[in-house]
Amino acid sequence: MDDYSVVNLKEGGRLAYVEYGNATGTPVLFFHGWPSSRTMGELADAAARELNVRIVSPDRPGIRDSTFQLNRRLIDWPSIIDQLSDHCGVGQFHVLAISGGAPYAYATAWKIPERVRGAAIVSGAIPIADLRDQSGLLPLYRWMMWFGRHQPNLLRMLFHVAGPLVSLRAFVRAAHKFLQMLPPSDSEALRDNAAFDILFESQRQAWFGSADGVIADAQIYAQPWGFRLEDVDVPMRLWHGTEDRAFSFYVAQETAARLPKCEARYVENEGHYSLPIRHMREILADLIAV
Repeated sequence: MDDYSVVNLKEGGRLAYVEYGNATGTPVLFFHGWPSSRTMGELADAAARELNVRIVSPDRPGIRDSTFQLNRRLIDWPSIIDQLSDHCGVGQFHVLAISGGAPYAYATAWKIPERVRGAAIVSGAIPIADLRDQSGLLPLYRWMMWFGRHQPNLLRMLFHVAGPLVSLRAFVRAAHKFLQMLPPSDSEALRDNAAFDILFESQRQAWFGSADGVIADAQIYAQPWGFRLEDVDVPMRLWHGTEDRAFSFYVAQETAARLPKCEARYVENEGHYSLPIRHMREILADLIAV
């Protein structure tokens, strides 16, 4: 288990976080994916140590040791980050967001731009509610959205049934069998046991708080975010693999075009998982140069 710290929030409850890299380095807030948790930040640890970066990686409310918040909205997140940054003695910071962490990075940059020097979005989730054509999403995501609209109680029940099973340590071992279902770039990158363990262990531990926390995260992605990407006035680096099947390369291009200060880094022959695994040092060095 990781040695985590806690912030007591003014809204009530607490926020758990862990740090990686160098404690005195350039501060970077790490926003984990979905379903995932704070230990996903370990993906950046080696690069952060080399580049003298301090990684602060929080669990979102309801995930692991962070208190669940009823009726949480995406635009509530920047206030939490304000409090976390103050607690950690950080004024301005960069943001590194992987996959499902992307909406939280956009919201933070939109709401408190005076604190965000720049953000790197890696294999990032897109504003699903804005999509006219959902064919660029992973079939599992399209399936969840259909159930969310037409059978929400059944979907919630399935999440509650899945939680105890996915949180078993055997889930990480069993997940190896699914590598062959992924694009070659992802399956090859995840054969690195260290990277595989970080990603799937962080997913397993996401359920330690409650299934409701994981469900709340999922619901937020499909809802209107409460702001426009066109109003995010902070330098963005959008990294996306051309073989990403979770969020296609084409919808990533549409997202980049909406961001006023975005430089896109499209990486050939990389997928959803392989991109952050293989290019973390490059991503982090590019981010802190902003």
